[in-house]
Amino acid sequence: MPKALVELDGELLVDRAARVASAAGCDPVVVVLGAEASRVVSAARLEHAVVVVNDDWSTGMSSSLRCGLAALTDLPAGSAIVLLVDQPRVTPDVVRRLAETWRKARPSAVVATYSGEPRNPVLLDRAVWSDLAASVSGDTGAREWLRGHADLIATVACDDLGSAVDIDTRADLAQLQEETR
Repeated sequence: MPKALVELDGELLVDRAARVASAAGCDPVVVVLGAEASRVVSAARLEHAVVVVNDDWSTGMSSSLRCGLAALTDLPAGSAIVLLVDQPRVTPDVVRRLAETWRKARPSAVVATYSGEPRNPVLLDRAVWSDLAASVSGDTGAREWLRGHADLIATVACDDLGSAVDIDTRADLAQLQEETR
């Protein structure tokens, strides 16, 4: 099943991610859907989001990143925050911290870190969208681009605001459900 349709704490992961972005002040909130997009649209509460369907979702998350950035191109956004649905412990405060760092220093990207390790979410300045979109491929997203442009990136510790724990397996989901009981 698509991760967007996974429910945790009574909320679909896709709804949670859109809510977190909105609560953090992101406007517009663009949601990129792939597998079973019509089913996700029917089940989710995305009426306040711009929903974009990535028909090439099976080629990896890079195509979703390109799709989302393309949707933002004609919208008034100076940056984009890439927030993944499978990281349900990322909070609006994490997203706000990335945005505050970007507003103060205007780096090309701001990356959240947990235990010193770079993770998502990631903020991308509009000036790098076309370069990034042209260089990403497969299922690595922006990771390689970020590594190749380390001098343009700010990292921000977010351990005190959330967690990078992600849901990749049913066991991961079961563990998170157990933690919230």
